[in-house]
Order: sequence, then C-alpha cells, then structure tokens
Amino acid sequence: MKNILCTALLLANTVYGMAQKSSESDSSYANGYYVKRVQYFKSLPVQKKGIVFLGNSITEVGQWQDVTGVKKVINRGISGDNSFGVFYRLDDVLAHQPRKIFLAIGVNDIKRGTPIEVIAKNYERIILKVKKSKTKTQLYLQSVLPVRESMLASIYDNIRNQRIIALNGLMKDLALKYNLPYVDLFNNVFKDENGQLIKNLTTDGLHLQPEGYVLWAEYLKKQNLL
Repeated sequence: MKNILCTALLLANTVYGMAQKSSESDSSYANGYYVKRVQYFKSLPVQKKGIVFLGNSITEVGQWQDVTGVKKVINRGISGDNSFGVFYRLDDVLAHQPRKIFLAIGVNDIKRGTPIEVIAKNYERIILKVKKSKTKTQLYLQSVLPVRESMLASIYDNIRNQRIIALNGLMKDLALKYNLPYVDLFNNVFKDENGQLIKNLTTDGLHLQPEGYVLWAEYLKKQNLL
C-alpha cells in the first residue's frame, strides 16, 4: 500500500509539473542570430533624432529609407524577435534619442503560443520604458499584420488571424490608455475582403513582398506620421 501511495504521489507531481510547464510562456529571445544582430547594432555610430523601425523579420527586410524617402531611418528589425527581445534591447534603441519609433512586434510570440495578455503586458512595459526615458521619442504602436492562413507552413500553426485581431484589440486599448498613436495596418492596408493577408503581397502567408512595404510607407505618409 505504501508503494502504491508513493507511486500515486509521484505520478500526480509529474502531471502537475507537466501542466505547470505547459502553461509557462516561452520568454526566450537571445538566440545566436539575435545576439549577433544586437552586437552589430552596438558597433554602429549613434544617429540621433532619426526614425526607428523596430520589430522582427518583417521589419528587418524592409528597405525603409527607400520606401519612405526619409534619410535618417534606422532599421532595428531582428528576424525571429518577440516582445521580450524588443523590451530587452530597447535601451540601445533609446540611446539614439529617436524622434519616432514605429513598433511592429508580436507575431512570433503568437507563433510560440504566448497568451495575448502576456504579449500585451510586454507592450505596456515597452511603452512605460519609452515614457520614462529622457528622450522625447514618439512611439507608434503598429498593429500586427494579417496572415494568409492557407499559405502558412506547419511551423506557423499557432498563428491565426483571430488571435492577431484579439492582440491588436489589446494594443489599441493600450494606445488609448497612454495616448499613443495606433497604426491599424491590419484593416487599412493589408487585409483582403476575407480578412486574410492580400495574396500578391506575401511570399509565404506571413512575410511581405517588396510591394507591401511601398503600401506600408504610403499609408504612414497619408496619415502624416512620417
């Protein structure tokens, strides 16, 4: 009986531990590429009063100076980055004392299954860090873009437009709370009549063709944000 009881307790503890682990958010970010990219950024000269585009691979691929026509543009995109990684490297971005930061982050968090409330909490941490900095930086919260679900590879199974819409809603609430501009790229630029990412603007259902960045920049200009 004692052995049975011990086995039962061990099994219960194992199940509890597995459940607890599965409920934890994947907050990792510092992979090899992230570290190299951050080191590269640190090696560059400081460019004060510029415009920073901050985010993941979707930001990194953008030829922002070309599409915006703005000379002093700083690309701080890192492929695979998430909201935890952006928060960690935000001090380096603020060291440039940028006039504006256009933030676009969150889809990789969704990919990992991070609850949208956790992602929103990281947005809030980012907002507060910018507000508490000694810079006069204007932060723009850009919505997560839609995806074209039928084109997504299996590694993106967690990414669905329903989750993106829910996250964008929380982001919009934070923009209202902290009196920040919310840039609705999802609805105003990239979704088609079915609420999916426009087919001819994407390479794989997630990432953008070059034409997508032209439309992105044109929208920012139309809204007098650049």
